[in-house]
Amino acid sequence: MSFAGIVLLAAIDQLIKYWAIHVLQPLGTMPFLHIGSLEILDLTYLENDGAVFSSFSGMRWFLIVVTVALMVFCVYWLIRHGDRSRLLTSSLILIVGGGIGNLIDRLFRGGLVVDYLEVKLFRFAVFNFADCCVVIGVILFAIYFLFIEPKLDKEKKAEGASVHGE
Repeated sequence: MSFAGIVLLAAIDQLIKYWAIHVLQPLGTMPFLHIGSLEILDLTYLENDGAVFSSFSGMRWFLIVVTVALMVFCVYWLIRHGDRSRLLTSSLILIVGGGIGNLIDRLFRGGLVVDYLEVKLFRFAVFNFADCCVVIGVILFAIYFLFIEPKLDKEKKAEGASVHGE
């Protein structure tokens, strides 16, 4: 299931980017979520050669190496520890699926990642589906390690103590 989830997320990301390249790019921007005169979200075509908020701009190979290293780490954790919690598994699937989506862009689109979601309600970066997957995955991963993992460790220690007659 994990592998299928990763492939599905990366495929969804690439399909949306395909649409953005062929439909949105010629338009530049189109309204998406407006309530009356309140502009909340627009679809705006942008190509980004950096990471979050254009950090590491122009450092394509550095970003590729870091992304691959992080994906390998996450896949290792998924294989080794994914059975500990559905939250952990879900977070790693989101991180890897989104990471692969942006990695495909970096490898096959000249280092440029296609972004298209622009928050208009307040000034914010233009981002994409893969970015959303990674951010949500990292938040879930942090929740797991801050709140779930300590409980699992405590339960494991309690079981170990009761087995040894302590």
